[in-house]
Amino acid sequence: MKQVSNMANTSNGSLATLLVSIIISAAIYSGAAQFAVQSQNLVADNVSVVEGETAIISCRAKNSDDSVIQLLNPNRQTIYFKDYRPLKDARFQLVNFSENELRVALSNVSLSDEGRYVCQLYTDPPQEAYADITVLIPPGNPIIESREDIVSEGNETEITCTSMGSKPAATIRWMKGDKELQGRSKVEVTYDRMYTVTSWLKLIVTREDDGVPVVCIVDHPAVKDFQAQKFLEVQYKPEVKIVVEFPVGLTREGENLELTCRTKGKPEPQQVNWVKVDDDVPSHAVITGSDLFIENLNKSYNGTYRCVASNSVGESYDDYILYVYDALTTTLKPTTTTTTISATTFPSDIKKDSRAGAEAQRSVDHAVIGGVVAVVVFAMLCLLIVLGRYFARHKGTYFTHEAKGADDAADADTAIINAEGGHNNSDEKKEYYI
Repeated sequence: MKQVSNMANTSNGSLATLLVSIIISAAIYSGAAQFAVQSQNLVADNVSVVEGETAIISCRAKNSDDSVIQLLNPNRQTIYFKDYRPLKDARFQLVNFSENELRVALSNVSLSDEGRYVCQLYTDPPQEAYADITVLIPPGNPIIESREDIVSEGNETEITCTSMGSKPAATIRWMKGDKELQGRSKVEVTYDRMYTVTSWLKLIVTREDDGVPVVCIVDHPAVKDFQAQKFLEVQYKPEVKIVVEFPVGLTREGENLELTCRTKGKPEPQQVNWVKVDDDVPSHAVITGSDLFIENLNKSYNGTYRCVASNSVGESYDDYILYVYDALTTTLKPTTTTTTISATTFPSDIKKDSRAGAEAQRSVDHAVIGGVVAVVVFAMLCLLIVLGRYFARHKGTYFTHEAKGADDAADADTAIINAEGGHNNSDEKKEYYI
């Protein structure tokens, strides 16, 4: 048993030694091969060419040593040996032959010409370099289609673009106006090794998309600016807007009112109606198409007048609030104003209001009253100043009657006794008015 065990150990050691030797030999061979490639004296370039055009194949020796260069096709048939062409294919023509280059042109390239061409240099050992020819086949004209020719706003539509018969496969991009959109693509390979690419684009349209081009752009190395486009046709319900033709400013009793209803839609609105919300339109109002005319206004006509327009897509309206003011008189009266009321309509969100000019009238009244008050205050100040200066310059001088009766007295004692008020001072006194 011990001997068998020793033999097994010996066998395992020999096998391990053999494996190590194989790995080292492979590494040495790989390094030698890599060194040989790096020291390769012959070089060739890969070529991509569009079907039907001309490909140039070049075999070049880095260092010339008078060695012979020849070119072989993918089937290892000699095309050129030095400057001689054994292959009877007139599409191959010699472009240049020298000590270090063999250059050949292949005209009218077809898909069958695709493959690996071999450049050989007769040295010791012989050297080879490879030139891969890739034939590009441009796609046919892209085909763009839509699921519906006409779409209503808010709905989804799908557009398809197909690029057929290309090599390699093309890529498809989408643009709507100046904005790039993301589609979904599928690539199929046909029996003749051609590629067909189909892309789908889904989008929800709005009224702003009407007439906007959707462009399918095909990118391929064989073509540039290859595209197809389709213009969106979107239908949408009317846009309605009421315009006041007359009067300009406040609406007053006795005046006339003229309103015009402007509409826009696709298709064009088939019907335009005028109604008064929660009431009837005045009996003598004249409606002509989209125009409403009411003469000799009075306050019983106050209310909300609505223009309604409709087409095959839907219905929209706009409102105008009529508020009739008192007729103008010669006496200036303060104007009562009311803030314009807003309401949500489609597409216009603002109700027109005949009271819209009241704020301007109110501002004018305030300005006039302020000016009058300022003039009155200024005049009173000027009057006070003038009166003050006048009384300051004219002071009053007079005699009192405190010593009245003293003039007829015989002596001083009698004068004092006779003086009214019992005062003993008969001197002149002065009093001043301010």
